[in-house]
Amino acid sequence: RSSPDVFESRMEKRNEVKKQPVGYSKQGEFIKCMEEKARPAEGLGTKTSKGGFTKDKTLDSILNVEMVKEKSAEEIKQIWNQYFSAKDTVYAVIPGEKFDLIWKRAQKCPSFLYALPRKEGYEFFVGQWSGTELHFTSLINIQTQGETAPSQLVLYHYPELQEEKGIVLMTAEMDSKFLVVHEAQCLANQVQLFYATDRSETYELVETFNHRSSEFKYMSVIAELEQSGLGRELRPAQVSDKS
Repeated sequence: RSSPDVFESRMEKRNEVKKQPVGYSKQGEFIKCMEEKARPAEGLGTKTSKGGFTKDKTLDSILNVEMVKEKSAEEIKQIWNQYFSAKDTVYAVIPGEKFDLIWKRAQKCPSFLYALPRKEGYEFFVGQWSGTELHFTSLINIQTQGETAPSQLVLYHYPELQEEKGIVLMTAEMDSKFLVVHEAQCLANQVQLFYATDRSETYELVETFNHRSSEFKYMSVIAELEQSGLGRELRPAQVSDKS
């Protein structure tokens, strides 16, 4: 209001960005946008029709739940790991107590900004919980497609055996046009880094992103990532995606 010329200049730049084709990105441009308007993407996580993702993917569709109930937690873990070790995907067996912490925090803070190391700089992804599913899509996709931005990675968490066996099973689906397994694994590892941490300073970043977005700084995410060592796993390239 105080500077009409500045406003007109910004509107021109905004129109220029809108004219760019989908997928166009400059690191500085979307980082600047993130700093000015860091807010969760409403609707993300409900678009599962694109990218070949399975809607309502149940544990029964993967595992004979009644049969494994007779087995110990360690045996179930071995079965789960052995089954997915031959598949090109992300998977894990999460201790029940750790998932309780993640789940409790996810209810309060359902969205977060994750940084994926690239050859030059970082690419940012927004992760949003939808029930026990965690959907990721790149920030540039949200900027260009808004609420219709499709998921590029979905983490499926299955707490069906948590009460009896003390474990939560997790697996994933990804759009291979955008992500490979070790990149998806890096994003999955960051969920535990930020949501299951004992460091209040680390989880505070999640709270800030959800509830005080104007104070959120993307560089803090990068700093935590580098400090944890996860950021170095993709530089220059991860040889193996199995752990």
